[in-house]
Amino acid sequence: MSRKFKTMDGNQAAAHVSYGFTEVAAIYPITPSSPMPEHVDEWSASGRKNIFGNTVQVVEMQSEAAAAAAVHGSLQAGALTTTFTSSQGLLLMIPNLYKVAGELLPGVFQVAARALAAHALAIFGDHQDVMAARATGCAMLAESSVQEVMDLSAVAHLTAIKTRVPFINFFDGFRTSHEIQKIQIWDYEDLKPLVDMEAVQAFRERALNPDAPVTRGTAENPDVYFQHREASNKFYLALPDVVEHYMGEVNKLAGTNYQLFNYIGAPDATDVIVTMGSSAQVVESTVDYLNKLGRKVGFINVHLFRPFATDRLLKALPKTVERIAVLDRTKEPGALAEPLFLDVQAAVVDGGLNVKVIAGRYGLSSKDIIPADVVAVFDNLASESGKKFFTLGINDDVTFLSLERAQGVDVHTEGLSECKFWGFGSDGTVGANKSAIKIIGDHTDLYAQAYFDYDSKKSGGVTMSHLRFGKHPINLPYLITEPQFVACHRQSYVHDYDLIRGIRKGGTFLLNCTWTPEELTEHLPAKLRREIAEKELNFYIINAAKIASEIGLGGRINMVTQAAFFKLTEIIPVDEAIKYLKDSVVTSYGKKGQNIVDMNNAAIDAGVDALVKVDVPADWKNAVEEGTKATKPGCETCPSFVQNIAQPINAQAGYDLPVSTFEGYEDGTLPAGTAAYEKRGAALFVPKWLPENCIQCNQCSIVCPHATIRPILATEEEVAAAPAHFDTIDALGAKDLKFRIAVSPLDCLGCGNCVDICPSPKGKAIVMTSIDSEIEQAEAWAYGVALPTKANPMKKDTVKGSQFEKPLFEFSGACAGCGETPYAKLITQLFGDRMMIANATGCSSIWGASMPASPYTTNQQGQGPSWANSLFEDNAEYGYGMYIGTKKIREQLVATAVAAAAAATATGELKAALEDWAEKAQQGAGSRDRVNRLLAAIEAEGATTPELQEIVAKKQYLVKRSHWIFGGDGWAYDIGFGGVDHVLASGEDVNIFVFDTEVYSNTGGQASKSTNVAAVAQFAASGKRTKKKDLGMMAMSYGYVYVAQIAMGADKNQMMKAITEAEAYPGPSLIIAYSPCINHGIKAGMGKAQEEQRKAVAAGYWDLYRYNPALKEQGKNPFSLDSKEPTESFQDFLKGEVRYASLAKAAPDVAEELFAKTEQDAKERRLSYVRLQKGFEDVK
Repeated sequence: MSRKFKTMDGNQAAAHVSYGFTEVAAIYPITPSSPMPEHVDEWSASGRKNIFGNTVQVVEMQSEAAAAAAVHGSLQAGALTTTFTSSQGLLLMIPNLYKVAGELLPGVFQVAARALAAHALAIFGDHQDVMAARATGCAMLAESSVQEVMDLSAVAHLTAIKTRVPFINFFDGFRTSHEIQKIQIWDYEDLKPLVDMEAVQAFRERALNPDAPVTRGTAENPDVYFQHREASNKFYLALPDVVEHYMGEVNKLAGTNYQLFNYIGAPDATDVIVTMGSSAQVVESTVDYLNKLGRKVGFINVHLFRPFATDRLLKALPKTVERIAVLDRTKEPGALAEPLFLDVQAAVVDGGLNVKVIAGRYGLSSKDIIPADVVAVFDNLASESGKKFFTLGINDDVTFLSLERAQGVDVHTEGLSECKFWGFGSDGTVGANKSAIKIIGDHTDLYAQAYFDYDSKKSGGVTMSHLRFGKHPINLPYLITEPQFVACHRQSYVHDYDLIRGIRKGGTFLLNCTWTPEELTEHLPAKLRREIAEKELNFYIINAAKIASEIGLGGRINMVTQAAFFKLTEIIPVDEAIKYLKDSVVTSYGKKGQNIVDMNNAAIDAGVDALVKVDVPADWKNAVEEGTKATKPGCETCPSFVQNIAQPINAQAGYDLPVSTFEGYEDGTLPAGTAAYEKRGAALFVPKWLPENCIQCNQCSIVCPHATIRPILATEEEVAAAPAHFDTIDALGAKDLKFRIAVSPLDCLGCGNCVDICPSPKGKAIVMTSIDSEIEQAEAWAYGVALPTKANPMKKDTVKGSQFEKPLFEFSGACAGCGETPYAKLITQLFGDRMMIANATGCSSIWGASMPASPYTTNQQGQGPSWANSLFEDNAEYGYGMYIGTKKIREQLVATAVAAAAAATATGELKAALEDWAEKAQQGAGSRDRVNRLLAAIEAEGATTPELQEIVAKKQYLVKRSHWIFGGDGWAYDIGFGGVDHVLASGEDVNIFVFDTEVYSNTGGQASKSTNVAAVAQFAASGKRTKKKDLGMMAMSYGYVYVAQIAMGADKNQMMKAITEAEAYPGPSLIIAYSPCINHGIKAGMGKAQEEQRKAVAAGYWDLYRYNPALKEQGKNPFSLDSKEPTESFQDFLKGEVRYASLAKAAPDVAEELFAKTEQDAKERRLSYVRLQKGFEDVK
């Protein structure tokens, strides 16, 4: 049978097959599996039919636990049901996995297998999650490539239906889920005859049904539970035969040779590796390479992991085998070894074989293994002194388990083109390469592979795209090390990364930059110039940023550089490439309007014509750096963590760090403030201060998402000693001090919100200008922020006064223009020296702490926020636990202080200080001053009593801590809502702050209960149909919770009141902050994020209010509606964001109706607030 070819990734392959066999999909987003349900939702919205001739019913739940429960319930109702998950999500499903398996329900759980959060969160691939679920009773089927996902996912569904045993069908997260390949796809009509319709009918007949009622889910006692549990054994004993049967059916249709255990290699091999997942491809190519050299080796690719069919494994092994190495992609601390090894070893013993079996661990969190690692395994296996337990791909210089990579291994693939692209998150590079790979895969006879590597920052981080093209299927699941073509799309990278490492001689290097050919000698590092010359590279430059800016695309350079790529590589004729590119523009951007399509088409045309070939000067071969290497201002001295860990990781050299590097950091702790040493210089344009126009309002500082623009106060003497460019003016309201607005050009991301917000009547006091002309400000910045802190000349709790406080959150990895981070930064300026933060997993945890960057930092006294993340779902409880633990110790200290004050030895200042501290222990304002007074008194008198000694020993608890619980709307409205509700209900003094983007920002923009009607989001492809949840009103119903809704760009004074009142309130508080997000598709750009907040309030889309229970005790109305009646068009606001405007294209028949409903919902919501405002006066 001939199947169609299509270019797609593993997630799409799994979704394609599952859609065919699914009637209900209960879903919840989690990286890296989210694209699977996104595809299913899109196909359902567009009317695609499954094998049974129906569309799939898609339901988004509030958590993975809920999704699993919905799967369970839907299966009990007689509908074939599927879900998609990974990592912690799969762990949340485990209780229901036991139930679904125990009740023999034919569900399928598609899993993009991923690392688990242990010492740190990791979103990348390994088998830790699926191995945690191996005891649930679900069958487990593994795939090692995108093609296998397409082929064998069908086996999982078909077998589940026939055997009644549910399946976990898994493949490696990212390496397979996100790897794009040209593969053969199933036509549903070819799969339909394989479905056992009698089994489907029997499943329906077993479903819960009032016409034939039964009881399920009973409780059992010790007398029968064990026997009843054993009764299902026969289903598992029969299952391998059924899997084998359906693999046979697939083999007939597809011309493949799938087995439960596929053996590949020499028929008389003595050494065999056993593995599963994407590593099987690496092992296969290496086995082929070694056998051609005369070795006798082989490997087994495990497909069916549960039930583990011992007889099939033994049958697959060659009779000549003497030694087996088992590779596990998981870690079980404290176990003898990992699961696959234990199964294989048990099978060997069971089969009576005299074979040595050793165990290797590899690939945690998507760390590659390459052929050299596999050769090392075979060498170790054959060695008399080889290690029985070992690790691969790392240097373990602590427990010495690692194997050294073999040298001189060259697994060569004929006719392969390899290309690498360095991009800047949000510049469109990754999207462009996905488009390129699909154009080449779908329009030529070439096979194609693409994989994308990222750092852990949001948009604004470095991206590395790895593309391969060839005449044969490409089974190389590891990063490219010897490309023929390298493109760098960000000029600052020439100083930060080894861009052309490994590039082949005579290859092509394309640099996007603003420099002319004549300026390259000045700007390119000597090492890069030498390599370009020595490797005789074809070197081109293009000013894509200028082209994109002139066309109106801002920083989206992707179409310019993609056109240049096709012109330079000539993988397909450039005229054809341009046609296909323009077709892809319509597909990708058609929903955003014809104007966007036209601009992208113009960029394609310009990209072809704008290439400049550089004549490489002969003297570049001898280039040397002039003078010593320049140190970035502020980085003259670095802590050891920064020097030994952060800098190598930031230079993409973290793969080479040995295990010993992390001694002392085993528990995942990061020192504070490491982000300050990055100095990425990532922006093309940065703010320039014009002092003659400045009115010293500090608004540019308060809105800055990255704390890279700040007011500085300096004395005359400090100004005199300052470096060049330290311009100042007389400070208003601060006698004898000078004022300047300082900008850090090396930390800024160039969003421009500071310029947009500047209200100066004299003309803008901030303008955006080229970073090249502002680099000179870096030294002045470093000098200014290091000056001794001045007493705040203003009230700290005012907009202007707050900005004279040092931000204790700076230089995060958030997107340029982020709407969330300005709030976090402000809170640290107000309370940071005594804050404890519990942060839910999500955007705010990723920009808040991603190895090796910690943007939370300290003041000049070394004080600052302590920050920690537990999980996604449990953050409110986690923060509550922090509070309770601290509260208990402080209550004990209060009792101790009271006892100490009452003692006869306590007199004078010591007695007064003890009494003052004990009386005001729960007051935040002035807490540090009272503590300093108390400790000074104890030091003066001497800690002569046990009570005073205890106070000194626990002095870290004396300051009243400000407890904050941070997270996004996906957490607060959905998965963590139960915890949020419980913690608010507790009445304890904690502050919950919700960064409300109205979508799951971190996982790619899926709908949450905060999402409004009509918004197009992932999981809401045709617009959300249900009303936004009013979290604030729900919290107000308790009557003793402080609640506020704020929007910085709309009313900064209201925001300041809300935050300071909430913190001062001696009970629970909830602040919901409107946070524009890159996922909204703001047509004006993220440089208008603050303006978008203003528009949201002015249009009545978002209301501002405060509910302060303390006012009730004074007989006042606790509720204050702080935003005025709408004055601007609601519909115009909606149409200014792609998440709404695109609905007119996606579902034109319902768009106007849904837009009207969104507006009506907003009016009703406001009316409920007006009633609260007026009702207090009307009803006494």
